[in-house]
Amino acid sequence: MTQPTSYADHMRLWDHRLRAMVQNGDDFEDQNTRRVRLQAILDEANSVIVAQSAAAAAKQDHSQRLLDLMTEGRKLATFLNACIRAQYGDSSEKLAEFKLQPFRGRRPQVEQPPVVESAQ
Repeated sequence: MTQPTSYADHMRLWDHRLRAMVQNGDDFEDQNTRRVRLQAILDEANSVIVAQSAAAAAKQDHSQRLLDLMTEGRKLATFLNACIRAQYGDSSEKLAEFKLQPFRGRRPQVEQPPVVESAQ
């Protein structure tokens, strides 16, 4: 028989062995404490798996809610940015207080010297 490699494999094997030990209870009376302990571990492991699945589902729900909130927040922030700019003007330095970039004009363009191609 192959050795179990996953949690599920271990748990199926434990469950099988525990059931067999219960059916042959007279042969394992001296191991009853350990059998009960393994059964408790198996039961708790099953409940942890259920909780883990519920947490994964909740995480997905929370992630979707966060995405919705971020989308709505970006729209509102864009609108409020426009309101702030309308209140103070596009070039007001007061915009820096709101972490908005004031319009300070365009940089003058530096004329590039014409590229002369050499005749070959």
